[in-house]
Amino acid sequence: MAETSKPKKSVAEIQQALLGQFRGLNPKDPGSWPALPRFALCLFIMAAIVVVLWFVWLNGSNDELEAERKKEVTLREDYKKKLAQAVNLEVLKKQREQVQQYVTQLEKQLPSKAEMDALLSDINQAGLGRSLSFELFRPGSVSVKEYYAELPIALRVTGRFHDIGAFASDIANLSRIVTLNNVVVTPAKDGVLTLDATAKTFRYLDGDEVAAQRKVTPGAKKK
Repeated sequence: MAETSKPKKSVAEIQQALLGQFRGLNPKDPGSWPALPRFALCLFIMAAIVVVLWFVWLNGSNDELEAERKKEVTLREDYKKKLAQAVNLEVLKKQREQVQQYVTQLEKQLPSKAEMDALLSDINQAGLGRSLSFELFRPGSVSVKEYYAELPIALRVTGRFHDIGAFASDIANLSRIVTLNNVVVTPAKDGVLTLDATAKTFRYLDGDEVAAQRKVTPGAKKK
């Protein structure tokens, strides 16, 4: 007995059959959908998850990339500075030695505690040597800094213009550092002038005084 062949479906019929699976779907019950819509829904969900994860990862990567770029700029600047220091290392060492020598010279111009009385006498003699009359010569209280002490002296002298100018010059040329501050010159009788000023002199602290000062100021740097 001859077998009867099944009629072949056309492409249009196959398309209609596939599209028919997407008609009348209940969105509240995807489990009841035909196989093809369920498979398409799974593919869509997977693609959406991949896209979301991609954008999240991409945004995080952009932030990380921007941070690394800023870090690169900072490292380049730091490298340039260190390279310049390395190239000029010998020059910087010589400059440091020169600065240290200059500081040492300045420190030698600061009297010690035992020399302060002699310095006060030198200031007084500088005025008397210029024929000035001292109306006031009053040392103030010592102000102790980290490595040195400052002593203000209230002065009032009277004399002629050139003598007062010479006195100021003598003070500047003393072997120890003495500065004149808050200078006020006022005329008096018979062409005589009165000079009011605060002379400041400095002395370095000895080892015990430096140690005591560091205890008072815990954050003080070591010399």
